[in-house]
Amino acid sequence: MGFGSYDESEQDNQEYDTDFEDEDGVNAEENAHDGDVEFEFTASNDELLDRLQDIKENT
Repeated sequence: MGFGSYDESEQDNQEYDTDFEDEDGVNAEENAHDGDVEFEFTASNDELLDRLQDIKENT
């Protein structure tokens, strides 16, 4: 067989397992976490705005 050719008899012999069980999936609640996230910013608003302006000027 060359590139891109196929055996047409194989087309009839394909079997697909489409029976999905509940345990086959991903349990999204399995690794759920309850908690808080806190951020501490040390830069002032003016410093952040200046930095943003610098970024805009360089792009």
